[in-house]
Amino acid sequence: MIVLWTDALIFILLIFVAGMSFYFRDKEHLKRPLTTLKQSSTGMASLVVLLFFMAIGVLDSIHFKPQTQDNEIISVLDYFAAPLREHGEKTYSEPFALTLYNKEMIAENDGSMRWDYPRLKFGGSHLENENQKLTDIFQKATFGFFIGVGIFALFALCFKFKPQFQLVPITIFTLITLSATLIYLSNFYHVFGTDKVGEDVFYQAIKSIRTGLVLGTLTTLILLPLSLVLGILAGFFRGWLDDVIQFLYTTLNSIPSVLLIGASVLMVQVYMANHESDFTSLIVRADMRLLFLCLILGMTSWTGLCRLLRAETLKLREMEYVQAAYSLGVKQHTILIRHILPNVMHIVLISVVLDFSSLVLAEAALAYINIGVDPATYSWGNMINGARLEMAREPIVWWSLSAAFVFMFALVLAANLFAETVQTAFDPRRSQ
Repeated sequence: MIVLWTDALIFILLIFVAGMSFYFRDKEHLKRPLTTLKQSSTGMASLVVLLFFMAIGVLDSIHFKPQTQDNEIISVLDYFAAPLREHGEKTYSEPFALTLYNKEMIAENDGSMRWDYPRLKFGGSHLENENQKLTDIFQKATFGFFIGVGIFALFALCFKFKPQFQLVPITIFTLITLSATLIYLSNFYHVFGTDKVGEDVFYQAIKSIRTGLVLGTLTTLILLPLSLVLGILAGFFRGWLDDVIQFLYTTLNSIPSVLLIGASVLMVQVYMANHESDFTSLIVRADMRLLFLCLILGMTSWTGLCRLLRAETLKLREMEYVQAAYSLGVKQHTILIRHILPNVMHIVLISVVLDFSSLVLAEAALAYINIGVDPATYSWGNMINGARLEMAREPIVWWSLSAAFVFMFALVLAANLFAETVQTAFDPRRSQ
């Protein structure tokens, strides 16, 4: 088993979340907002979608070296998606196509040449001609759908759904049946087509899920301690410490974040070029750049939450129970831990879920100007960046951009719906 830096941080984050969930499960002040969250059908349905994406990301974060290929590092997701990964074509092909997208000179058996669309090596290779395609797609899609129905039936037998959560079983049913249908069809067709080098676009879109989740979660893991510590200290102690922290985040906000990120990425590239012996594997190099990008985004994104926490702490330090603790001689660090920190956690939680979707979208914007993740890394931003020239072709190559849009839209929409539910549940002003 091979553990990359981002893999280790992902599993540490999962353990931390599990530990915090266990610790706060019986806390009285969390029962009301958690009950509100559980009673929201939209919030629970969006959580199901997020957990579905997270499961794919976790499978793609368990890396190992297969015995047949000693120099290649693959993930568990790569192992199960071997047909998608290995069944490449020569170049572009449309979704569910039987031929390449462009005409070429084809050599006949008798030695003659003709100008036509060459057949794909794998996509639809079991068919004799184009006339059989629609019927075959319908049959295989129906078979895959009923496989998904069977899996959902087994799932429903194990877990009973409450009547008020009608949207949750509908969401689970849709995810399972759609996934089963696409997976089964992908054994026979390129359901989202292929790109310039003949790689399956469906495989690229699935692999990009991990990149989006890593940027959304690990960046939060980096910015949260900075925001939490500096924001609370500035609001609680005020004076010269408050002035220094305000000057720090005001100065940082005055510098365009794109310039800071671009300069930092350039320094990382220079470092990697000067230490090539430390990055012998392509996946290790790409993973290190992804980790540095998370660090850079975290170091440039903490100022907004820090300002919110400072303002909330300024209000809390004047509350009666905090003043009473002062009068009773309670030490300052005890007041911070027992009275200030628990009462700002709703802001932290709301900000974390709201920032997740913006960080996922930020990767696409950064890749578009070539300062995002490594070009060898699968990401929706790289797919969109590569689609720039494809959209200018004649005829247009539209499926790479469409696949990236569909997957990114599903993840960001689920994150935004869940964030809205969390905000309603944990914000005291909105819960009244």
